[in-house]
Amino acid sequence: MAGKSKSLWDAKIVRRALVDSLIKLDPRKMMRNPVMFVVEVGSVVTTLLLVRDAVAHKPGFGFDLQITLWLWFTVLFANFAEAMAEGRGKAQAETLRRAKAETVANRLLPDGSTESVAGSKLRAGDMVLVIAGEIIPGDGEVVNGVASVDESAITGESAPVIREAGGDRSAVTGGTRVLSDQIKVKITSNPGETFLDRMIALVEGAERQKTPNEIALNILLAGLTVIFLLAVVTLQPFAIYSGTPQTIFVLVSLLVCLIPTTIGALLSAIGIAGMDRLVQHNVLAMSGRAVEAAGDVNTLLLDKTGTITLGNRQATDFIAAPGVSNDQLADAAQLSSLPDETPEGRSIVVLAKEKYGLRGRDLATMQAQFVPFSAQTRMSGVDLDGRVIRKGAADAIEKYLGDLGGKMPSEVRAAVETIARSGGTPLVVAENNRALGVIQLKDIVKGGIRERFAQLRSMGIRTVMITGDNPLTAAAIAREAGVDDFLAQATPKDKMDLIKKEQSEGKLVAMTGDGTNDAPALAQADVGVAMNTGTQAAKEAGNMVDLDSNPTKLLEIVEIGKQLLMTRGSLTTFSIANDVAKYFAIIPAMFAGTFPVLNTLNIMRLATPQSAVLSAVIFNALIIVALIPLALRGVQYKAMSADALLRRNLLIYGVGGVIVPFLGIKLIDLLVRAVGLA
Repeated sequence: MAGKSKSLWDAKIVRRALVDSLIKLDPRKMMRNPVMFVVEVGSVVTTLLLVRDAVAHKPGFGFDLQITLWLWFTVLFANFAEAMAEGRGKAQAETLRRAKAETVANRLLPDGSTESVAGSKLRAGDMVLVIAGEIIPGDGEVVNGVASVDESAITGESAPVIREAGGDRSAVTGGTRVLSDQIKVKITSNPGETFLDRMIALVEGAERQKTPNEIALNILLAGLTVIFLLAVVTLQPFAIYSGTPQTIFVLVSLLVCLIPTTIGALLSAIGIAGMDRLVQHNVLAMSGRAVEAAGDVNTLLLDKTGTITLGNRQATDFIAAPGVSNDQLADAAQLSSLPDETPEGRSIVVLAKEKYGLRGRDLATMQAQFVPFSAQTRMSGVDLDGRVIRKGAADAIEKYLGDLGGKMPSEVRAAVETIARSGGTPLVVAENNRALGVIQLKDIVKGGIRERFAQLRSMGIRTVMITGDNPLTAAAIAREAGVDDFLAQATPKDKMDLIKKEQSEGKLVAMTGDGTNDAPALAQADVGVAMNTGTQAAKEAGNMVDLDSNPTKLLEIVEIGKQLLMTRGSLTTFSIANDVAKYFAIIPAMFAGTFPVLNTLNIMRLATPQSAVLSAVIFNALIIVALIPLALRGVQYKAMSADALLRRNLLIYGVGGVIVPFLGIKLIDLLVRAVGLA
């Protein structure tokens, strides 16, 4: 879905945006943007005056018509920018709607039988059975079974994922397809309230709310608008006194050119585009506030299991006891693990095959008796051909050997301690009354994550790993992953307390997680990124959902948040700077006839007052269109300090905001005179 973004000027999006630009002329919609509302009111006033002058056959109709048209173009171009940003989200929503087809569900009845019902009839709490080839009819939790699920309709990724009962990979999304086996699902949402419904509403921007920063900027722009409105109103008495009274058309043009119309026109588009860029990275933001907060994050908390590590311990090495070959140890370890369907057991079989060429054998044909793991013995194993093989915790195997008259070699005990200190989990393998050696199990840190954390550090973000492991294991994994700090043996309350402590120091905190135990922390964090593979509770608690379930995605999230803030700051700087240039275009032209000394300020040497006003109004409208691609794509992100960013904005967008209008207005003035428009 999201990774495949539409072209910026996709014909279908442009056509829809053109229509929406007209719909957005509704004053009730325009009032949400005070700057552009003033422009629309001015356009209405000049239109009414134009009709009056046309009926009265007053002179100067052509100039007044051009001013009025370009004022309306200014409003329409602003609406077009916002509609383009919204249109990209609506285009993505269409893809999601195709996944929201009506499905038939196998609802489980109390007696264990099933009945076929429409997916829209399901309610929260209903139990359904979904078999291979069927569509999951609604959001839910797997309560029984394990299955491979195709989530490409939601994530855009073709690789299937495993969903199973009990754990942090139990959540399933309506509209996805079961590829193998079957699962029993407890529905957790009512019709119209599913994750897919929320995704569609979010990407369409229907529920987008202004962020505090955006509201503050709107207040600033409204304040500047009021100031310039008062300035223009009080300018007319001065003009009358000086003998050069100005028409309403000129005064409205002056007002529109002096108020910050550029940023006012693009502000909404910048915010919507920020959320849209997240969707293109397969991240759903539940609000614009979350995107903006991501740009100012100071501290990142990451759940270890499934976030920093792969989620299951894996066998990584065999350490043989004295007098025992590695082949002997690997053979016994594999035999004891063949019936073991846990991820740890399967990894032991795979390691023995990859390292020593031992292929899996069929225990059924070998008349072997498997001894399952139990919490009492903390061992498992197999009996075959007179061989009694056991594997388990070191102290359990040592007691087992002692009961048989055997003894744990000191070398094996030392290997167990070394593995434990390094953050791994040791399993000792014994045959009959002899210890053969140790299997090292460890959490596997996800590839490339250390480099990503280094990048976050360069952006000024402190990373903290959260885990329920003991401090020794946590410290080892923290070193390997490259995080700045860790919190071991953490309870949900500990996570909450850490977030509150950071926030009390004025820091913005981001948290990624996937389990139900992460939900309180995700809800408390300023930016809570839930993994899509996680539980429903985690996804509902966070204000973002990563559809790819990649915890390092926060790097992109932070960059997009910073890019949104940088884009808004850059275009605000440009908008205010180019108002200065438009001031030098219009004011001297208006009064130079009465006060020739003002010609000194006419540094662009604009021909006539009419051409100066018309050129400034045309430029004011066209610059909005020219900046739409920048508003939608965003200013290129570069990691830098606030001081460096301010200097960059002033140098590029401040100086550029003064120079570009001088050049643009002068060029338009030449063209206007060349074609005889003024």
